[in-house]
Amino acid sequence: MKELFIAFGLFLFIEGILYALFPSKMKNMLKKLDLLKDSQLRTGGFIFAILGFIIIYYVKGGI
Repeated sequence: MKELFIAFGLFLFIEGILYALFPSKMKNMLKKLDLLKDSQLRTGGFIFAILGFIIIYYVKGGI
């Protein structure tokens, strides 16, 4: 459970830094999300989820 809180904290830290350092670029990026189809967002989400799982698996000593 401790690792979950660390991961969530790291996520918030990275998101916060991006918005603090590049506010106008982040606003532009969010506006561009409206131009994407739901299927494109879903596919991207699945790809990132799988990549994240693979990274965690290897870091935790999977194979």
